[in-house]
Formats: sequence, C-alpha cells, structure tokens
Amino acid sequence: MTLPVRDQVKYWGIAAVVFLGALYLLGNVMLPFLVGGAIAYFLDPVADRLQRAGLSRVAATAVISAAALLIMVLLVLAVIPTLLSQLGALVNAAPEIASQLQAFLLERFPDLADSTSTIRQTLTQIGTAIQARGGELANGLLSGALGVIGAVVFVVVVPVVAFYMLLDWDRMVARIDRLLPRDHAPTIRRLANEIDAVLAGFVRGQVSVCLILGAFYSIALMLAGLQFGLIVGAIAGAITFIPYVGSLVGGTLAIGLALFQFWGDWWSIGLVAGIFAFGQFFEGNILSPKLVGGSVGLHPVWLLFALSAFGSLFGFVGMLVAVPVAAVIGVLVRFMLEQYQESLLYKGERAKVPDWEDEASQ
Repeated sequence: MTLPVRDQVKYWGIAAVVFLGALYLLGNVMLPFLVGGAIAYFLDPVADRLQRAGLSRVAATAVISAAALLIMVLLVLAVIPTLLSQLGALVNAAPEIASQLQAFLLERFPDLADSTSTIRQTLTQIGTAIQARGGELANGLLSGALGVIGAVVFVVVVPVVAFYMLLDWDRMVARIDRLLPRDHAPTIRRLANEIDAVLAGFVRGQVSVCLILGAFYSIALMLAGLQFGLIVGAIAGAITFIPYVGSLVGGTLAIGLALFQFWGDWWSIGLVAGIFAFGQFFEGNILSPKLVGGSVGLHPVWLLFALSAFGSLFGFVGMLVAVPVAAVIGVLVRFMLEQYQESLLYKGERAKVPDWEDEASQ
C-alpha cells in the first residue's frame, strides 16, 4: 500500500532538513569527501570506457589514478608557481597600469587635468584599491579552498576518497537502487537519469570546456608575448561557464594589457584580440555542442543564484554542492510541472468528458 502524499512529503522534507543540517554543522569535515566524490563522478565515464576496452575496474582505476598523479605533479612543479607569481605581479602592477591609463586619458582629454575631476580621482583610487583588495582576494581564494581544514589532510584524504569511490562507483549505484521504495522506483530512476544527464552535461561538459579554453588562452597569450598571459587565460577559462562572460572579461583584460604593453604594435594587439575571437568561435561551435550539449537545463541566472545562496549559507562547501542541488531542483520542478499539466487542476472539468462525447456535442 502506497503511503499517503502527506506522509511522503513529511518524510522527504525531514530528509532534506537533515541533509541541510549536516551540511551546515559538518561542512568542514565533509569537504574532502564531497571533493573526492565529485572527482569520482567526473572520472567514472573514463573508467567505464577503459572497462569496455578490456581492463578490469581495478586496473582502470589504477591507470586513471596514475595519470591524475602525474598531471598533479606537473601542475605543482610547473604551472601553479608561475600562476601565483603572475597573479602577484599583476596585483602589484595595478597602480602603474592605472597611472598609465590616467596619463593616456589626460593626453587626449586635457579637461581631465582638473584635480577636482571625479574621473581623475576615481582613476587614482582604482590602482590602490585593486592592489589592496587584490592580494586579499588571492589569499582568500587559496585559504578558502585549502584552509577550511588542514591543507595536508585535504591533500591526503581527497585522492584516497576519490580512488575508492571510483573503484566502487557501480556497486554503490546498484546498492542505492536496491534501497529505493518499490512503488516509486521507476519514477525515481527516471528523475535520477535526468539529473545525471544535467550534471553530466553541465559539470563534466562545462568543466572540460573551462579547462580546454583556459589552457588554450593561457598558452596562446604566452606565445603571443603578453606579460600576464597565463593568469589572464586562467581567469577567462575559469568563468567560461557563464555564457559570454568568460570571453568578455578575459578579452577585455587581455586587450587592455596588450594596449599598454604593445602600444603602437597593432599586429600584436590584433593577435591578442584574434586569440579570444577564435576561442569564442571554437567554444560556441565545437566545444560546447559536443561536450555540453544543446540543453542541460541549468540557466546561468539560476546557477549564479544557487552558487550565491549556498555559498553565503554554507561557505565553500555550499558552493561545491550548489550545482548538483540546482540540477536536482530543476529536474524536480520540471517533473512537477509535467504532473500539473496532466492534472484536472490544469485541464479543468473538460478533461473528464470523453473525446467522442465532446465531438458529439459540437
């Protein structure tokens, strides 16, 4: 006998409250396990593909772990120190860049020479503000990601959790499936598949797009000779998940820096602009259609709201679960809308009349 709807709502509501309470109280403890689970979810299709190629699950997991370890060692030794160095140099160079901008504007707009000019005072303050806040922001991002718990524990626990969850992923999914309430198992499986499709399309696809574009922008800008090419490319790639914002912010920053560095060398400036134009074309016509798909069900505005809300309520851990929770809510809302459109509340009394009676009355 199926439970009444009121009881079902009560039990699922209690489960949601327990989840949010655990997230709020145990967020710091849960962080490495959430990150490890996210990594395992991201890499599960790779393991499945290796299994189809003939490897066992243990061998596939070992190959993926070895490759990930090699990539991390290369990043720590080569990329991350350069990235942090360029970030600090860019923050420290902000006052000089602002003063050059001020001199450039004063040369072409002499009226701005008035010391009481609001624009001039604003330009003077921009560099100092960026330098003062930029360092705090850089330190805050680093401490927010690794300083929530001990960095050593984080670095040790996450790979171990990711390894074992990736190894047992299929068995965990099968065990959860056996625990589903039998009356609702088909509906829950359908919703779970839709949620997985959204997450696979957005998380796996968009993270891949961000990494590919970030690497392309960084390498291309560095080869073009831009002084802060690595950090500009990393910024552009990191915010690519917001349509057009990544290329707009990264392109504006890169072209602005190129104007100061290559002023008069229009070929180099045009090359920097062309890099972002090509990146935008490549992302819109090749990367996103193949990796993300046409419709993943997560509107950018809804995603930003979820990130902001969960980030403010639960901190860095909240931002990690914001996308999955947003995907779940989106799928559930669409499901409820489907149920509403099939109900008498939407169709009205005419839905009770058989089609042949309705035609006869006409």
